[in-house]
Amino acid sequence: MSNDLNQEFTGDLVVGLDAGGTRTRVVLAAVEDGRPLGEGAAGPGNALTVPVPRLTDHLVEAIGQAVPESARARVVAVSGGFAGATAASTEEPGHVNARTALTAALQRLGIPADRIRVCSDIEAAFAAAPGTPADGLALVAGTGAVALRITDRRSTATVDGDGWLLGDDGSGFWIGRSAVRAALRMADGRGPTTVLAGSVGRALGVPPEDLPADGTWSRDRRETYRMHVLPAVMAELPIRLARFAPLVVEAAEEKDGVAEGILDEAADQLTDTVKALVPGPGERIVATGGLLGPEGPLTTPLTARLHTLGLTLDWVPDGCRGAVALARLAYDGDTR
Repeated sequence: MSNDLNQEFTGDLVVGLDAGGTRTRVVLAAVEDGRPLGEGAAGPGNALTVPVPRLTDHLVEAIGQAVPESARARVVAVSGGFAGATAASTEEPGHVNARTALTAALQRLGIPADRIRVCSDIEAAFAAAPGTPADGLALVAGTGAVALRITDRRSTATVDGDGWLLGDDGSGFWIGRSAVRAALRMADGRGPTTVLAGSVGRALGVPPEDLPADGTWSRDRRETYRMHVLPAVMAELPIRLARFAPLVVEAAEEKDGVAEGILDEAADQLTDTVKALVPGPGERIVATGGLLGPEGPLTTPLTARLHTLGLTLDWVPDGCRGAVALARLAYDGDTR
């Protein structure tokens, strides 16, 4: 959606934003019915990893695109869901950084900042489900993985989300790391044959002559493969292992047993994450993240596992719609 800078805005407006680890998205909407009127986008919005001055610049850019100058005086409430603003306490560093940057951005744009609501991006995604639920569970499975219990639209319990070093079990990172581990285990003789050895090797630039071919792979070639893969992986940030997750999906579609096993275990991990929140039968689970979308590779297996627990998934693409709903509630005086 693009803004018409000549458009006349006659009613009160709200702004909702979803500030994630990759990009920041903003939606301008009407208070009356939440109808979107404009949108903008900019760089990353993680309130813990993006310095406040840069975060402020990203917010100015995205909000400025979404809200024409002629409409800014009509904004009555702003709600932002920020990655990194994970705790309910307003004294938590991510929450403080997000509020500081958002307040500064609104001031620079000349937008009234009387009603500002800051929450986590996951809380905003939960609120994006139909009906703007107040209570239930939220599950995120993308590059990382985390589940939350939401009470009165605030997180009250967290399972996982512990990052690549300590957790994020079943996430895109976890799947990508498993792919490389499987390739290396095949190369050194500890693991079964898998097409992942070839696809991972090609992705990392291993010379074709050192890849497994026609069921044969000499010990010398396998050693050369390992000597190429290990430095190539170590030279990148660990989280970059997530880029190998699509290779697992492709291999599983080819009925590769190792790849199928990795995806099955990922679904098991996410099921355990949800179960740790002790959900009640029929309790709502709002899900987001690329692994669980309409085309997500874990949607079907996870849905089947949760069905045995009497649970179903409501998928939402992001938290923008939820942030708009929360801004409308803030305007109505609901600050939960």
